[in-house]
Amino acid sequence: MSTAAQPSSGDPRVRTVEVTDALITAHLVDGRTISVPLAWSWRLARATPEERARYEIIGEGTGIHWPALDEDLSVRGMLEGHPAHPPSA
Repeated sequence: MSTAAQPSSGDPRVRTVEVTDALITAHLVDGRTISVPLAWSWRLARATPEERARYEIIGEGTGIHWPALDEDLSVRGMLEGHPAHPPSA
């Protein structure tokens, strides 16, 4: 018996990702392209272009992980408008 959550067939899944100085863009397997402002991820906003380029697709395509930055974004969060807020000082 598996306890890991499996994405349903209707969950949006990412194929590739691009991160520029302004946007995080996800190309989905269903042909859609979604973008959110880079500022939505304070870790990615502070990262170098090389760090931004090194990502892993996780959760059968439901998320994106940047190992060097310890940053995770979900496709659902991008679609629903959930930015990551920096920790309080």
